[in-house]
Amino acid sequence: MEHAHDAHQEGHHHGAHEGPAGWSGTSWSMAAQATLHCLTGCAIGEILGMVIGTAAGLHNGATVALSIVLAFVFGYALTMRGVLRAGLSPRAAFKVALAADTVSIAVMELIDNTAMVAVPGAMDAGLADALFWLSLAGSLALAFVVTTPVNRWMIGRGKGHAVVHAHHEH
Repeated sequence: MEHAHDAHQEGHHHGAHEGPAGWSGTSWSMAAQATLHCLTGCAIGEILGMVIGTAAGLHNGATVALSIVLAFVFGYALTMRGVLRAGLSPRAAFKVALAADTVSIAVMELIDNTAMVAVPGAMDAGLADALFWLSLAGSLALAFVVTTPVNRWMIGRGKGHAVVHAHHEH
């Protein structure tokens, strides 16, 4: 992990600002990019889970559980795709994905599923209902806003998405 931290610190000082401990050297732009990467996988899994659960008439709890599982699967898969291209074995790529994305995906899923459940009628709305899609889009946007500072803090400490930088070609 130290190598990932060193690679991160040496190659990514664009727009850095001092702040709370663990934040120096990490720009908001870098954190937003990491969060957007995570959001892509989460959104694919989240939307797929919500669509499958809603279409199949699953209970709200089962729909949320399916969405969370698929968000982790797609989130990890997108990270693994990048590091596999850089030459890592599938086992090593999975370890990098776990280290890079677990906290980010967990925070994102906590926020977007809580928001989705909190909107009256959103979980019971059909796929043709604007309430369903607007609530889902809003919950993912909220998750992005809340998760970006978490990712900034983690990257500044050489954790989270910073571990991926050691394995990407620049």
